[in-house]
Amino acid sequence: MTTYWLEHAWLGTHVEPGVLVDVPDDGRISSVRTQVAVPPPAATALRGLTLPGLANAHSHAFHRALRSTVQVGSGTFWTWREVMYGVASRLTPDSYHALARAVYAEMALAGITSVGEFHYVHHAPDGTPYADPNAMGDALVAAASDAGIRLTLLDAAYLSAGFGEPPTAHQRRFSDGTAQAWAERVSGLRDSAYVRHGAAIHSVRAVPAAELATVAQWARDREAPLHVHLSEQTAENDACLAAHGCTPTRLLADHGVLGPRTTGVHNTHLTDADIKLLGSSATGTCMCPTTERDLADGIGPAVRLQRAGSPLSLGSDSHAVIDLFEEARAMELNERLRSRTRGHWTAAALLRAASADGHAALGWPDAGVIEPGALADLTTIALDTVRTAGPVPILGAETAVFAATGADVRHTIVGGRQVVRDGIHTTVPDTAAALASSIRALHG
Repeated sequence: MTTYWLEHAWLGTHVEPGVLVDVPDDGRISSVRTQVAVPPPAATALRGLTLPGLANAHSHAFHRALRSTVQVGSGTFWTWREVMYGVASRLTPDSYHALARAVYAEMALAGITSVGEFHYVHHAPDGTPYADPNAMGDALVAAASDAGIRLTLLDAAYLSAGFGEPPTAHQRRFSDGTAQAWAERVSGLRDSAYVRHGAAIHSVRAVPAAELATVAQWARDREAPLHVHLSEQTAENDACLAAHGCTPTRLLADHGVLGPRTTGVHNTHLTDADIKLLGSSATGTCMCPTTERDLADGIGPAVRLQRAGSPLSLGSDSHAVIDLFEEARAMELNERLRSRTRGHWTAAALLRAASADGHAALGWPDAGVIEPGALADLTTIALDTVRTAGPVPILGAETAVFAATGADVRHTIVGGRQVVRDGIHTTVPDTAAALASSIRALHG
């Protein structure tokens, strides 16, 4: 039994001082006791505000190598994509493992305990499968294990360059040729205590309409998460209308893709009918505000989506920054700029999007809360830094969302095991050096 004493704990509705959490060897919380004023001798004290572990619901780990590089000059999403393809072309299973290990360690340092990796770099650069056809995915699984966080590997079907267009030279390594071949490859993947496998449709432009149902059925048969990039760019909407006479959301609905285990990533440029389809089917929405603003995508209708019935989660996507507090803050502040009104979500609602609802979108419905039976995944932020000092602890949720950054995280616990202690990763102690060396190797 491991016991943690939380100086202050966010229990979903309020901040409670002096909370004792017991975690047996199975990595789940067995008891939560309140009104414990001082830590017992055998307990590990976590001073500051402890929250449920954060869920990064949308990641492309190799995009971390693009940080700053893609900030030179101007351009569009489509010119950014060409730079991204260059980095993707240089990945190998070994180099991807080294990079992802460092990226996932950076996430743990920011309080993230689960990540949804939207994975589409499957084969060798010329499209030839590796001897182990899941070598690249296995590298990501090993990287998450090394970094000590949970992983949902969302293996993406990516079959075409656009509507009716074969993959480009850069995209050959993404493609299995057909959705059936994709399904046969990923059917060999197995879940474990810290790994879940799900499916992804890269986008409606990358998976032909006739193949969408195959991917959706694979996920349905396994009750697995299914994620899809949806209406991130108006050009995608225009192309879909030209090819099929309907919006991407309507196309997905017509082919059985929408539903409560499906999450649309971005959901930026939607019609009223699209919002109704997503909400009425309980399809989730993963907002990635720091990437959406970095790529000049636009501001998605998150308020309307949630009101329609679409649960919200958050992701760092291209990793312009890795900071779920900033993602939560940006979702509210973006909406304030657009509407010129304040208070669209409470701090509690934003924390839920960053934790419980994100975990649920990734197939971990038993994470994201501090209560008996839940996975013992926790993150503690300091309340005495230059950003967080001053407010009374009862306002801890507001402090976390509207003032804190990932740099204020002091401890991260996954399955009862301390992965970050006093701001240092326990297995990747020099995370900055690991990032620098793995990124330098990709840029030559």
